[in-house]
Amino acid sequence: MAEEFSQITVRHAQHSDASAIARIHIMSWRQAYSGYISNDYLDQLDVDERENMWRDVLAMEDTTVFLAENGRVLGFASIGAAKDEDAEPGDLQLYTMYLDPEAWGLGVAKELMHHADSLIPEGHAMTLWVFEKNDRARRFYERHGFTHDGVERIENYGDDYLTSLRYRKTH
Repeated sequence: MAEEFSQITVRHAQHSDASAIARIHIMSWRQAYSGYISNDYLDQLDVDERENMWRDVLAMEDTTVFLAENGRVLGFASIGAAKDEDAEPGDLQLYTMYLDPEAWGLGVAKELMHHADSLIPEGHAMTLWVFEKNDRARRFYERHGFTHDGVERIENYGDDYLTSLRYRKTH
């Protein structure tokens, strides 16, 4: 395993970070999901469209986006109010966490998770959705105290239908 980065800075993302976030979002999807989302679908992901999406997200007052960097952007995470029907007021949801594939296994996700965890109000939960087939991500979340709570959903990506599992962590 590669050595962890010694100087990872995590900060709140700014509007000007949308391009870097979009690029990492797409690179991470293409690398992580190539085994179970078709290459046709992954190849059509558009950086400009994703950048516009992230500009909109970064303008939202109810969503926090953290950015990890070490001389360059390494990854990001977005967190906000839990959106599931059974969510309690005050519960949060980790909407996204994606890293530059070159930063996988180097402690970047751990730093982002630490910052996300700091937002969970006492007595409340944070949930997230993860593809059932994404063993690497599931192991990471389990190491950080999340457990599958039994809730599943089917998501459609082009011609591919994937099961996502809801994970939960209570603070």
